[in-house]
Amino acid sequence: MITIISDLGIGEKTGVLKPTSLVQRIQKYCPVAFLRKILQGREGVIFLLALLLLWQGLSLARFKGGYLFPTPWVTLKALWSSFPELLTGTGSSFLVLVPGYLLAVGTGIVWGLLVGTTPTLNRMFSPFARFASPVPPTIYVPYAIALLPTFRTAAGFVVFIGAFWPVFLNTVSGASSIPQRYRDSAQILGLKRWEYLARIVFPAALPHIFSGISVGLVFAFILLTVAELFGANAGLGRFIQLYADYADYPRMVAGILYTGVVVLIATEVLERIKHRALFWVK
Repeated sequence: MITIISDLGIGEKTGVLKPTSLVQRIQKYCPVAFLRKILQGREGVIFLLALLLLWQGLSLARFKGGYLFPTPWVTLKALWSSFPELLTGTGSSFLVLVPGYLLAVGTGIVWGLLVGTTPTLNRMFSPFARFASPVPPTIYVPYAIALLPTFRTAAGFVVFIGAFWPVFLNTVSGASSIPQRYRDSAQILGLKRWEYLARIVFPAALPHIFSGISVGLVFAFILLTVAELFGANAGLGRFIQLYADYADYPRMVAGILYTGVVVLIATEVLERIKHRALFWVK
């Protein structure tokens, strides 16, 4: 108490309080300001802790359907015991995800650069893109499984469709927004078509392209999981569906959390690649 009074200037020899200094010192010891200073930069951790407490409260509350909320500790034990099976499912899922996603990224970038820089192709393909891109790719899942010979090819096709449109549309947007001075410089230098696309358009459109790649990756995971719910013999979606059918909700919730962590790691890796590739963008 004596320290606070001294800090406020009451114990000073002059006996005169400086208004500005007084306000600053009162704010220093204000509980709201103190809490704000302590919590600054830790909002994400606090939010996760709040969700964990809410989860614990729901799991302990007695209400109809409360059995669907296993406690965090029970879920953690189920996750630990199921970890080998989840790792196997991760490998199976990535065998489907990676080829379809990489094909979508490559095709979306190449075709997007061509459509975005060629008025004839733009006029020809844009009506189809406006018609097909808003269609939810999940509706293709049952038809693709029935049409294609194996589940892996069907799931890969759905992943491709879901990831292609974000990459393509963002690439077209980036390629078509190239400043006119870049085009004039390319003409003055006498660059060939492929040199213009590779050296001018592609680097300039990279921020848009990476935005589409990020959205496409999330869509790819969503569609892969949905496809695995229908007819997969292995995979993360199959793991969740299997234990949901057996009403083993601790393992089901553990599978959901594990899938979220896998997606988080994949998106974080892509974000780091983006920062290294776009080192000139602040």
